[in-house]
Amino acid sequence: MFVHNVFFWLKEKGNEEAKSALLAGIKSLEAIESIESVFIGPPAATRRPVIDSTYDLAEILIFADEAAHNEYQVHPLHTQFVSDCAHLWEKVVIYDVEA
Repeated sequence: MFVHNVFFWLKEKGNEEAKSALLAGIKSLEAIESIESVFIGPPAATRRPVIDSTYDLAEILIFADEAAHNEYQVHPLHTQFVSDCAHLWEKVVIYDVEA
């Protein structure tokens, strides 16, 4: 299993239109066939010193393996998402995990 964890920080904190546009863009990725499971959302309400909850939205994508993830990276829906939404974020951090 290959887990792709992506965290987004909006350029305009508190801009609900920008957040909605980014959320819609992320949700468009659900149609990519190589993705087995998708989890999308804002930071949870948990607050402890070890938790970074400064991001605005996150997506967790589950793939069968790294090859399926690599297909996702070049899929037209993914490249379109980056093209359409990159102007909305100031920072993206990715953690890939092999499980």
